[in-house]
Amino acid sequence: MDNNKGDTEINMNCFQNLGIADLEIINEKKKQVTFFKDETVFKQGAFAPHVLFVNQGLVRVYIQTNKNKQINIRLAKKGDLIAFSSIFGKDTYLYSAIALKDSEICMIDKEALKELLWRNPDFAMQIYSKNCHNENRYIDIIRNISYKQMRGKLASALLYLSSEKFTDENVYECLARQNIADFASISVESAVKFIKEFEKEGIISLDGKKILIQDKKSLDEINLRG
Repeated sequence: MDNNKGDTEINMNCFQNLGIADLEIINEKKKQVTFFKDETVFKQGAFAPHVLFVNQGLVRVYIQTNKNKQINIRLAKKGDLIAFSSIFGKDTYLYSAIALKDSEICMIDKEALKELLWRNPDFAMQIYSKNCHNENRYIDIIRNISYKQMRGKLASALLYLSSEKFTDENVYECLARQNIADFASISVESAVKFIKEFEKEGIISLDGKKILIQDKKSLDEINLRG
């Protein structure tokens, strides 16, 4: 890998504000790796020496609750950090990640990144701010699992997957119906059933694997009612 400044900036604006000395730290403590579609990026419980930055591509982040059960936490796209918690005393990955399409991942040594955060408060605030947005997602997951019925769970998942954040990602082309079910924490049979119901009610339309929201207000109401 050519460790030049352009690669160090890794398509994230906050890296552009670092000085030459800090960029050199990142250069010395990073590796960029290409993961092909359906390739595991890292596995839950494995040793966690890196924070990962998605330079290109799309990654599904999930918790393996037992041998045959997963809960999808979120999708990580270009510009997102994964496994940021490893900086704060977590020696193993708390979840797994798999590439949904060919993806370029920059693997940054967590101790080097921690050093940059201590030395650069503005840089740290940008990183923390970006990652704090994930908290809302995690709260939604807890609320969905704890309180919502299956239609509400699916509505929440579809709203997340269809949000503006993923407008340019063709998310549904990368996801099987099982993946959508795992975002909603319901069975794949229930996901297929309620997707058909939503289609009949005119709330969504289907175009191959793609799901298009036609009546967002109704889907929001189902999500809120649970």
